[in-house]
Amino acid sequence: MTLFVKIFDPGLRIFSLLMFVASFPACQNKLENGTMVRFPKFSEPVQITSGPGEHLFASYYGINSWSASQRYATVLETHVKFRIPSVTDTATLGLVDMKTFAFIPIAKTRAWNFQQGNMAHWLASSPDSVIIYNDHVDGKFVSVILNVFTREKRMIPYPVSAVSPNGKEAVSINFARLRITRADYGYDGEGQDPKTGETFPDDDGLFLINLETGEATLLVSLEQIKHLVPPTEEDVLEYFNHTLFSRDGSKIFWLARAYRLWNTTAFTVNRDGTNLQRCFPDHWGGSHFDWLDEQNLMVTAQFEGKGFGHVLFTAGQSNFKRLGNGLLDFDGHGTFSPDGRWMVTDTYPASESNEQKLFIMDMASEAVISLGRFAEPPEFTKGWRCDLHPRWSPDGTMIGFNSTFSGSRQVYIIKFD
Repeated sequence: MTLFVKIFDPGLRIFSLLMFVASFPACQNKLENGTMVRFPKFSEPVQITSGPGEHLFASYYGINSWSASQRYATVLETHVKFRIPSVTDTATLGLVDMKTFAFIPIAKTRAWNFQQGNMAHWLASSPDSVIIYNDHVDGKFVSVILNVFTREKRMIPYPVSAVSPNGKEAVSINFARLRITRADYGYDGEGQDPKTGETFPDDDGLFLINLETGEATLLVSLEQIKHLVPPTEEDVLEYFNHTLFSRDGSKIFWLARAYRLWNTTAFTVNRDGTNLQRCFPDHWGGSHFDWLDEQNLMVTAQFEGKGFGHVLFTAGQSNFKRLGNGLLDFDGHGTFSPDGRWMVTDTYPASESNEQKLFIMDMASEAVISLGRFAEPPEFTKGWRCDLHPRWSPDGTMIGFNSTFSGSRQVYIIKFD
């Protein structure tokens, strides 16, 4: 499909045209079938944090980092740069004032990493004032519910990996086991039993946490999925990672993986633990993901067992559709705008240029334009790499991302009209 695409190049600070170019009004594109696609106008990247410290959004990609009013964004500040943090590395959790870009410290945390921050979420029950985040307190991994203004706090005896849209429940996984199997996503320090002697323990897995009472229920154990994943050697640990509630909170998505073997199986389950099901055939795997609504998922996977693509489907069905008309055939961190009209995604650094690219796609036409390219210095690698990890603001008027193209890890936004 021929696309007319206008590209902003942040390195050169100019606009250039890419692929089958013709003259047209800014951000308005005509497809081969005559359909006009109007993309939003967008700003140059705006840096909202600055040194001397390193900064990153305080949660994984796709997770909202802004208060409901969009006045404040949750950001971590650290002086760790070229290594995976340990339990002795305390990061500062703060709010960035979106009017002044001032960094306002609100808490300290010792349960964090460069990939997912400390999984800070604004709670829907008080979306302008209350957050939840992970910490390491008195030798245990916990989550803390904090009023960012009064500093009133309450502790939950489990770390969170996802929070429900209503702010009343969360999902927890074993971050100590994750530290062994995927060190850049787990937490260092005592706090949970990693159960290293068991490949498929029957008392560990995916937990549902009641954030009002602090009680936990084991929804799906690792032993429960033993016969639903590819065969695993006895001394290889199976582990869970990457959890996400559906838009209505009725379902949970996550990945099961085998340490070192990198076998990946994508699952969904109802929030009450029923209807456990796999998403793909075994050889498709799965990597990054987002719920478009309460039924439909996008997961980057080896489409038909071949190359990576952004694959849309209905949970429990086989109506797989590769998105982007061939332009998004890579493993990116795709996430949908609040109204479901757009999907933003990114790339890993290209081998020659080390550039990471940011794209936006119109869901109706699957037309794609680039929002920019950002060179990552080669020192940012392994478990301290800096993926762009885009995320939408609550009203869909901006996206935020992390980047090191300036030489340090900082937080940026792009605004849309």
